[in-house]
Amino acid sequence: MFKRNGGLLLRQKLSSGEVNGDKVKLFSLNELEKATDNFNTNRVVGKGGQATVYKGMLINGTIIAVKKFKVQGKIEEFINEFVILSQINHRNVVKLLGSCLETEIPLLVYEFIPNGNLFEYLHQQNEDFPMTWDMRLRIATEVAGALFYLHSGASQPIYHKDIKSTNILLDEKYRAKVADFGTSRMISSDVTHLTTVVQGTFGYLDPEYFQTSQFTEKSDVYSFGVVLVELLTGKRPITLTSSEEAKSLASYFIMCVEQDCVFDIIDERVMKEGEKNHIMEVVNLANRCLELNGKRRPTAKEVTLELESIRKLEGKSNAQERHNELVRSEDYQSWDDYSTILEIRSAFDLSCRTPTLEDIHIRTI
Repeated sequence: MFKRNGGLLLRQKLSSGEVNGDKVKLFSLNELEKATDNFNTNRVVGKGGQATVYKGMLINGTIIAVKKFKVQGKIEEFINEFVILSQINHRNVVKLLGSCLETEIPLLVYEFIPNGNLFEYLHQQNEDFPMTWDMRLRIATEVAGALFYLHSGASQPIYHKDIKSTNILLDEKYRAKVADFGTSRMISSDVTHLTTVVQGTFGYLDPEYFQTSQFTEKSDVYSFGVVLVELLTGKRPITLTSSEEAKSLASYFIMCVEQDCVFDIIDERVMKEGEKNHIMEVVNLANRCLELNGKRRPTAKEVTLELESIRKLEGKSNAQERHNELVRSEDYQSWDDYSTILEIRSAFDLSCRTPTLEDIHIRTI
């Protein structure tokens, strides 16, 4: 089973240095069956077209997520994700702990991320814990930072190839963790694009890639732009019209920017909590990410730096507003105290005389 499921290929990659063996381990099937209560359906925390994810707990108490592929023949995808994630070390990328090759279809084991994905949280909002503007801006910055790392900071450049809100997980502090590297590709630093059969998710797919079959780092930036618009508007990437036609959020957003009515589609909470000029800066950045010509889109590094700058400005505005509120509160309190003293002096005439019953009556009315 080990040989059939890519064990020989995996060992070859381990010996060649393509896989960082210090960071990942091979789990036994027995370990993972105990951890997941024999892959009990009650332990399912995620389900997609290609795989099911189970929550488990190892003997040492570590909470894990086990990804079980549904379709045989996905060995290449399994090996690809294993190799890529073994090379990555970034706080905003989900951490791979290891794998199991003793099953008919290989298993991947990750750190467990408890708060679901961004799509669920954004489009099925919990009123008890709403997604604030500050939270949205932080998540956008974290995802952009992860993309910047993948494109420029990893041992070799990596194209994610499937950036979308369902592939952005939220940890216990609601920090973003980019996940699902099954279709990702590690490339040479001198390569500018990949020519592949078009793969991706409708609504996030770079139109230029769709037309040319050439995937570049700017294709990831386009997909991130769609996520950024989701965060701004609270709307889904694809909606169905009354005539059952699919409507692209990206196209709708671009049209609203061109017609100068973009604030009409921005989420009410964002409009209420954010500075209008800062919101507009994020709108302009998202619009640039969605340029049809990939060369005109910013790099992931430029996106990250711009979002970090906007966050700092937003933070300063919030701090200033809190300061102004405090000053107003203190001024009110000081004026209130002063008014009380005047009232007392007026009622009891603190110069020297004893207050009369009339004075006391006036004060207590």
